[in-house]
Amino acid sequence: MVTVEDIRSATRDLALSGRPLCVHSSLSSFGRVEGGAPTVIEALLAEGCTVMVPTFSWGFAVPPPPGIRPERNGWDYDAWPGPTDGIGRIYRPDTNEVDTETMGAVPAAVVGMPGRVRGNNPLSSFTAIGPLAGGLMSGQAPLDLYAPFRALTEAHGSVVLMGVALVRMTLLHLAEKMAGRNQFRRWANGPDGQPMVVEAGGCSGGFGKFETILSPLMTQRTVGKSVWRVFPAREALQAAADAIRRDPHLTHCGDLECDRCEDSVRGGPILSGETALTRGDKPGA
Repeated sequence: MVTVEDIRSATRDLALSGRPLCVHSSLSSFGRVEGGAPTVIEALLAEGCTVMVPTFSWGFAVPPPPGIRPERNGWDYDAWPGPTDGIGRIYRPDTNEVDTETMGAVPAAVVGMPGRVRGNNPLSSFTAIGPLAGGLMSGQAPLDLYAPFRALTEAHGSVVLMGVALVRMTLLHLAEKMAGRNQFRRWANGPDGQPMVVEAGGCSGGFGKFETILSPLMTQRTVGKSVWRVFPAREALQAAADAIRRDPHLTHCGDLECDRCEDSVRGGPILSGETALTRGDKPGA
């Protein structure tokens, strides 16, 4: 059984103590963890780390407002008018709602902890806990989805994959943006209850192809049955962005019917300006 001390020991061995970490994890990959997901978080906090996790909440999504349909947006508007779960709902950073089935047990535990700081993106928030949490989260906004990763790189943080593959490495979506792609646009209700545009990530099904590019930067350790792979955020981000510039098809999942991958490779949505995309009563692209 994996204990707090096992996780603390691995954190020290990987020279992660005291550093901010973006954690992507599979709790089941450990085997059994004494105390479950909170143990993983508490052990990292005990080592002085700040823990950042994705806490997406697509239950707040709404259809695009009338007249606003950006082209090349990874969306067949004719085939699917849009989600309805978020109609009448408003996201606030103090909500604890998270897509537990897709995010996992560790993000669900972080978002429920006292003192955590959650970002301001209704569909794709990140949440952090620890001494640097406020600084990591302060820049996230509906139209600045990956600001927490920029803050992570500035703080010399790392991405830690705990028993999961590169397809879970959200940092690579920021690399796409750095390589010149526009982020996809989706919609959720703003604080005034009216639909607003938000940035959203694309398909990550092809991210396994970054293995040879990022492996030279990686350190690794096994904790219980979980293989931890650690990447310095700044260096990994730059290496991935350079690789996408050289080969835009690198991110493609291989499914020629994947609208998100096809449109990502072409540069992402065609935007006529954020103002025109923000409210339903403005002309669209």
